[in-house]
Amino acid sequence: MEQTLHLTEQWDKTFPKSDKVNHKKITFHNRYGITLAADIYEPKNKKGKLPAIAVSGPFGAVKEQSAGIYAQTMAERGFFSMAFDPSFTGESGGTPRYVASPDINTEDFQAAVDFLSLQPNVDPEKIGIIGICGWGGMALNAAAIDTRIKATVTSTMYDMTRVNAKGYFDEEDSPQARHEKRKALNAQRIADYQNGSYALAGGVAESIPEDAPFFVKDYYDYYKTDRGYHKRSLNSNGGWNVTSALSFLNMPILQYAQEIESAVLLIHGQKAHSCYFSQDAYAMLKGDNKELMLIADAVHTDLYDQMDIIPFDKMTAFFQKFLS
Repeated sequence: MEQTLHLTEQWDKTFPKSDKVNHKKITFHNRYGITLAADIYEPKNKKGKLPAIAVSGPFGAVKEQSAGIYAQTMAERGFFSMAFDPSFTGESGGTPRYVASPDINTEDFQAAVDFLSLQPNVDPEKIGIIGICGWGGMALNAAAIDTRIKATVTSTMYDMTRVNAKGYFDEEDSPQARHEKRKALNAQRIADYQNGSYALAGGVAESIPEDAPFFVKDYYDYYKTDRGYHKRSLNSNGGWNVTSALSFLNMPILQYAQEIESAVLLIHGQKAHSCYFSQDAYAMLKGDNKELMLIADAVHTDLYDQMDIIPFDKMTAFFQKFLS
């Protein structure tokens, strides 16, 4: 049974409302009994059963940020679209708060497919998903398990299990480095249990030193300024639980990516620090319905909200082809 969530009714997105779509807020539940909150964007003046798309991400964001931009824009282009908050974050349910799970967050995408499949104006044979940043990896994992997903787009993808277990660019890929991480995280478990609460890791820093890596500055420019700040976004505020990384150390999510038979389009900025995640994921994929699109001169966060850089025409053509 779904729990009752208290959803904000006013428009509190980081982007303007479109006059080309109808918008409403809904809830649905996943297989673990967690109630999830979502925004539905439905194209106006469209009759019959529509192809549908579920969107989530980036990792540590909320549906009022990038996911909503993607969902609303795809609705303008004729798709019944949903942007949802993953379990334990945003307006969605689940306790403790601010924790992520490679299993439960993959399930969140599958639960979105459950919901969409039963909508009277959705064709259940024409459902796709979009995962942004860390939810790009979750989307690929969902595509590997869920045969109902006919097309998947990842945008500026992270494999969160890889980066947690091996560090950026795999520079911490050693048993000793992982052992030290495990020791620290398990010590934090004791502290959390003793304190009766979960320590937060902190979101994007309040100030950035001049010599910070460029992608850290990019995250600041998005999450900590009027461009992308949202009061419910983990990255904009206190961040994830410190111990949230534990399961990611132990459960790689892309073990069966090579068995995805449905269509996949991976989109990434060529100058993004994270580009290697999409390049390596693409190398795993099999079949002639897989594609990697690199955007020249784009960095990681450009694909969060830059409407002149996000390739919506390409995404539209991709979904029209594989959700036809």
